[in-house]
Amino acid sequence: MYYSKLFIPTLKQSPADSEVVSHKLMVRAGMIRQLAAGIYSTLPLGLRVLKKVETILREEMNRIGGQEVFLPSVQPAELWQESGRWNLYGKELLRLKDRHDREFCYGPTHEEVITDIVRREVKSYRQLPLLMYQIQTKFRDEVRPRFGIMRGREFMMKDAYSFHADEASVQAMYEDMKQAYSNIFRRCGLDFKMVEADSGTIGGSFSHEFMVLADSGEDAIAFCDACDYASNVEKAAAKLPGKTDPPKTLEDLNKIPTPNQKTVEEVAKFLKVSPRQIVKTIVLENENGLVAGLVRGDRQINPIKLKNLIGCDWLHSAPESLITSKTNIPCGFIGPVDLDMNIYVDHEVAAMHNFVTGANSKDAHYTGVQFGRDIKATQVGDIHEVQEDDPCPRCDSGRYKVKRGIEVGHIFILGTKYSSAMKAHFLDEHGKENPMIMGCYGIGVGRTAAAAIEQNHDDKGIIWPVPLAPFQVVLIPVKFEEDSQRQACEEAYKILGDLGIETLLDDRPERLGVKFKDAELLGIPFQIIIGPKNLENGQVELKSRKTDTSELIDFPSGLQDIPSRLKTS
Repeated sequence: MYYSKLFIPTLKQSPADSEVVSHKLMVRAGMIRQLAAGIYSTLPLGLRVLKKVETILREEMNRIGGQEVFLPSVQPAELWQESGRWNLYGKELLRLKDRHDREFCYGPTHEEVITDIVRREVKSYRQLPLLMYQIQTKFRDEVRPRFGIMRGREFMMKDAYSFHADEASVQAMYEDMKQAYSNIFRRCGLDFKMVEADSGTIGGSFSHEFMVLADSGEDAIAFCDACDYASNVEKAAAKLPGKTDPPKTLEDLNKIPTPNQKTVEEVAKFLKVSPRQIVKTIVLENENGLVAGLVRGDRQINPIKLKNLIGCDWLHSAPESLITSKTNIPCGFIGPVDLDMNIYVDHEVAAMHNFVTGANSKDAHYTGVQFGRDIKATQVGDIHEVQEDDPCPRCDSGRYKVKRGIEVGHIFILGTKYSSAMKAHFLDEHGKENPMIMGCYGIGVGRTAAAAIEQNHDDKGIIWPVPLAPFQVVLIPVKFEEDSQRQACEEAYKILGDLGIETLLDDRPERLGVKFKDAELLGIPFQIIIGPKNLENGQVELKSRKTDTSELIDFPSGLQDIPSRLKTS
């Protein structure tokens, strides 16, 4: 492709609203343009990258027996009402009506649609297992779309769905999918981790996320430094506290004045105790009312863990006004002693003695609180968020490390959540009717490309991994107008094309400095610089974008080595 014929509207400055590197560089490199909040047009250079991701996705999905389909993006409300998600999904679901006043939604995902197809066509265990996938546009009406195409409202996604007759079959598919996803992200040149994750609004019994490690990641990943255990922090398990002997003296419950001391830090300083000896009472709200969660003072409560422990549909922080109106207790002094609500206790708190809590009255705290004697727990469980250097729950010697990550893929075992609700049944070998067991597997196409930029860039621009680069080589003549340089460029362009190398020829009448800056911004893996002095010596300059190193190679014979250089770059 000749640069002068390609639409690449590069910019010198980053957009004012950009927050992360990938957004800045994709706009500056002329890959995307915003149409509305969270909605982007993909321009030719950006589309070349997305198509590279799609090709890898298709190859790996086909390798494990996937069959590609293309499902409607506009879906009837009746299907979502059958599954129970029409009301549960909330405002992220874009709802619309047609001219006949019938309700539809613009699909954020396609479990309902694919289940409807399968329940109509699959009747026997002999037709299972079945794996179908698509690469298609989704829409989720995010409250605050940001980070360019990494967290847009409209986005391209590869979603796959599998249907099975038994648990062994879905587990086998899940293992195949874990390997396929690992292959995909490895082929994309990404540094990633597979982590245990919460299933969220999709539902299901078991799930893993694939996280690209990057400082700009929205999610925190906890992983062991000694074994292979890794998890999203919202799900990462804490190690159960070991058995310890109680102190020789169990203190009596004592109410102490603590005027204007509300926070853990203030109370700890006032009472001259460690924050670890204080227990926080966090009040949250779910569909059944207010609940309390107890964690150690130096810990943060994990709402996802607490929601799963309770088994409720939703769980949110309760506003102070609601807490005060329901309990008549000022916030900052709430404690679990005689508190009239369900109380869920972290296992660390259940192992504590002689600790401090709020006293349920203004300007007062209790000391000498004992679990069991003074606090009646509804349930004890792991409800705190793990931190750096916490002990690993899966091995004896490991400690947690915590890094930021960008979620690029998520796989679920859904079980019979949708097939039972939507009556997607099959007849087994005994003629008995059973709900199909399902799996769901998604990858964000644009998000994968953006994550690659977050991991691979410098102050000059993008540094594409070779498999995702829009072009593999850019030819940069010092002055294309000169006959010898033009002829050398055209000869190199033909040779590289015959070798199957995607090549961009910068034929613009621009200064050499401009061409270099654009080549660095676009992140093309190799630059071949063609100038008069080197040509006289039968050579051209080859520069690696990744290493920022240059060397002279023979021209044209040295071009034959470019394919092997690309493989090892």
